[in-house]
Amino acid sequence: MPFRRLQGIRRFPALFMLCLLCGAAGAQAAASLPSVESFFAYPTLVNAQLSPDGRYVAMLVPAKDGYVRLGVMDVATRAPKVIASFDAADISQFHWVNSDRLVFDAGDRTIGLGEQTQAGGLYAINRDGTDFRQLVLRDLQQQSSSVRSVLPWYTFFYSTIRNSDDIYVGQVDPGGIGKVKPIHLLRLNTRTGRSAIVDRPGLTTRWLMDWQGEPRVATTLDGDMESVFYLDPEQKSWRKLIEFNTFTGHGFVPYFLGPDGSLYVSSRQGTDKTSLYRYDLVKNSVDPQPLVSLQGYDFSGAIVSNDKKFLGVRFETDAEDTKWFDPEMQAMQQAVNDLLPSTVNRITVAGHAQTPYVLVRSYSDVQPAAYFLYDGKEKKLTALGNSMPQINPQQMSGKDMVHYKARDGLEIPAYLTMPNGAGKKNLPMVVLVHGGPYVRDGAWNWNREVQFLASRGYVVLEPEFRGSTGFGWKHFRAGWKQWGLAMQDDVADGARWAIAQGIADPKRICIAGASYGGYATLMGLIRDPDLYRCGFEWVGVTDINLMYNVSWSDISSEYLKYGMPVLVGDQQKDAAQLKATSPLENAARIKQPLLLAYGGSDKRVPIIHGSKFRDAVKATNPDVEWIEYPEEGHGWHLQKNNVDFWSRVEKFLGREIGKPASTSTSAD
Repeated sequence: MPFRRLQGIRRFPALFMLCLLCGAAGAQAAASLPSVESFFAYPTLVNAQLSPDGRYVAMLVPAKDGYVRLGVMDVATRAPKVIASFDAADISQFHWVNSDRLVFDAGDRTIGLGEQTQAGGLYAINRDGTDFRQLVLRDLQQQSSSVRSVLPWYTFFYSTIRNSDDIYVGQVDPGGIGKVKPIHLLRLNTRTGRSAIVDRPGLTTRWLMDWQGEPRVATTLDGDMESVFYLDPEQKSWRKLIEFNTFTGHGFVPYFLGPDGSLYVSSRQGTDKTSLYRYDLVKNSVDPQPLVSLQGYDFSGAIVSNDKKFLGVRFETDAEDTKWFDPEMQAMQQAVNDLLPSTVNRITVAGHAQTPYVLVRSYSDVQPAAYFLYDGKEKKLTALGNSMPQINPQQMSGKDMVHYKARDGLEIPAYLTMPNGAGKKNLPMVVLVHGGPYVRDGAWNWNREVQFLASRGYVVLEPEFRGSTGFGWKHFRAGWKQWGLAMQDDVADGARWAIAQGIADPKRICIAGASYGGYATLMGLIRDPDLYRCGFEWVGVTDINLMYNVSWSDISSEYLKYGMPVLVGDQQKDAAQLKATSPLENAARIKQPLLLAYGGSDKRVPIIHGSKFRDAVKATNPDVEWIEYPEEGHGWHLQKNNVDFWSRVEKFLGREIGKPASTSTSAD
């Protein structure tokens, strides 16, 4: 189902409540070029959730020039109240336990990964600000508390239980890195702090709760074998439903347990695309016909329900959409879409609504998320706030999905963002390669990095090269052992497609990306020096053998032993290929201008990837810029570092591809 080409972009007003909670909502964007800071500012409205009874909405909002606080508003009176805040920390996440109580954890947006000395903790409070209680420690050095009912710091929120003050929390043993560890599940009372551990069937990596919020399905891992177990409510014992190879097998993923006890799973069932099916727990088999099947896409999404019935399914194709099985919800969705015709409008319902209100999260390619309450009785919208009020949608750039053929005939989807008002022909272009690589780049939405680049006049092409997930088994399978080979060709073929369409100036194309995208950036400069004039990458892999050999990486030993040899390359059997496709081994071949950036506290791609490559490439290439953020991990957490990095990128691109080739001072 293709997304609507949306018209009449709407600028949403800031909620008066935000003025009460956090001061002025933010300056209106000027008519001039948006600043770097405006793209990488922290959100003004971080999150919003309806209470289970639909009478209240809770939101995370920052104090003016201060920390993020938790506020609650009565949907009828619109009276807001800050119920929780810290003197020296942000509230990071929250969840309604029931309609009278919430839990939340802490963090600090101004502290990088390498400087953190505290975990998130966990706290509970009533919606009126009373009965506050600490449930989980924050100090990373403190394993236990003198207060018996306060759990250790490696405990985290997992799920709620219907009509209860209890929640489920998970614990993962903190010792060591590089090993998949079980999630220990505990039932925790948020008023007393008392907890009890839940029996698990093995090394459990995922739990699925039933309609009432009780654990009913567990996914386990043993080496490379994944199993799904079901806790029979009659027998009160775990039974295995399926076992398959987690990296190459064809099993299913448990998705949802309905009010009648039905289990819904995502599976391919011998086809190319993953669909949503019902699993028959009596016959121990997947029903032959899917409940939701998407043309051209694997199913990915969520079930939407209340405490009475299964209402609909949220899913992604080239954009997010919802299939409502309930006629009243379908009519409500249409009414909301008529009021907000320019956006994807995600409706969230209350579990057992006592009011006619639903929550609407509204966004588009040019509009950051904005939140509304919709009154289903009066058919009216009330704005709660905009996450990025300083962003003017009129200054943003439209994104569309395109398709092109790779050189071997495989169809490659890609997102193309054309700069607003820059014309349609012969433009400078950034080919932005996603990380993973076995993930999907994401659907149609507002992306700060992409929009920043487009605001500076650059076309942005985001290829979903082979190996990307979400487009079927054939597309994913075609990427096995193709790092630096066919996966790289797919990216180059996208750039050449844009040239053939007259979109991109062949003399002004730069390749960029993070993590695997950083690897692809370096290999692109090596394999296609005639195509890419420059490259910039951050936290990028520079050698596949380093992924195997660096012992302080957080890549699991199971993935190194069972996954990487199949998906990426075997260190012994494919030694020649890994050397030929190593940017580190081929650094001397890169002659184009290059910008490299790494986090000193990165555990996914440790900084040795960057430092070894920097030393190798600088030996033969004088035009290399090196950036290191010692406190950062795998990507930039701090606003100041995002602003610094993208300001450097802006200068780099302006120098290398910002001017037509005829007037540029850089060599080809």
